[in-house]
Amino acid sequence: MRIFFAGTPDIAAAVLQQLIDSPHEVVGVLTRPDAPIGRRRTLTPSPVAALAEGHGIPVVRATRVTDEVVDAVAAKAPELGVVVAYGALLPDRLLAVPEHGWINLHVSLLPAWRGAAPVQRAIAAGDDPLGLSVIQVTSELDAGDILTQRPIAGLERATAGQVLARMGDEGAQDVLAAVDALAAGTAHPTAQTGPVSIAAKLDRDFGRLDWSLPTRDVFNRWRAATPEPGAWSTLDDATFKVVEVALIDDPEALPAEQASPGSVVLHRKRVLAATGDGWLQLVTVQPAGRAAMPARAWINGRQSEAVFA
Repeated sequence: MRIFFAGTPDIAAAVLQQLIDSPHEVVGVLTRPDAPIGRRRTLTPSPVAALAEGHGIPVVRATRVTDEVVDAVAAKAPELGVVVAYGALLPDRLLAVPEHGWINLHVSLLPAWRGAAPVQRAIAAGDDPLGLSVIQVTSELDAGDILTQRPIAGLERATAGQVLARMGDEGAQDVLAAVDALAAGTAHPTAQTGPVSIAAKLDRDFGRLDWSLPTRDVFNRWRAATPEPGAWSTLDDATFKVVEVALIDDPEALPAEQASPGSVVLHRKRVLAATGDGWLQLVTVQPAGRAAMPARAWINGRQSEAVFA
């Protein structure tokens, strides 16, 4: 199959690599423009652009799909389009270019969590298991028929960043299986069934931890917001980043009495933050205007008990 690929971040690059290594031919790539990265704001190609150019694959950079972009894709005469986290909607005119249309790797068990941030929203909601879907792309957001779908086990304590990294590796295999089936004429798309939920875009407030919630809910919100947009709270009216936390499975390692939510104490060499029904260990924190540090070093430097707001 002649494939045109659309994608931008690392998860998309993992899928692109699998397609490049396959018997299929990637004839072109659509990705977002180079973005400023680091303190010096150096313009840097997306992971997909860097990978494609390293393999001599033509790259189209665009923030949205214009008529010129559609014409550039059509000029490559692709038989199939594959999109993974490109970052913009694909218009009907582009969807109609390849003979076999477009397929998409979506990191949720559709129809749950259609939209921009499925992994983060699913983690925050406490979904278990998480999973992958490869679907046919239609004009309705993430509503196409399912080509492959499966749950992914062992992610109960993984952050969103860790989940996405694994989804890239696992999803690359699923996309290739779907491409192979379409090429062989053995694909059997099935309609999505069940309740639909929407994974809205993330904003900074998504990362704010509510210590009055149960421990597992606080932990899940930290997981969902890590690494982006970042989990945080406030301390003495200043933003306080929560870089790493951990659940404590041994109840004997916890204080005998529950404290008010947000209270932070040193107990048996662990820094613990009180939640609505228990405790969560603070491992690494970053006070406002300072570098990230072990929570133990931070608590040792305080003369009074800390309370997150």
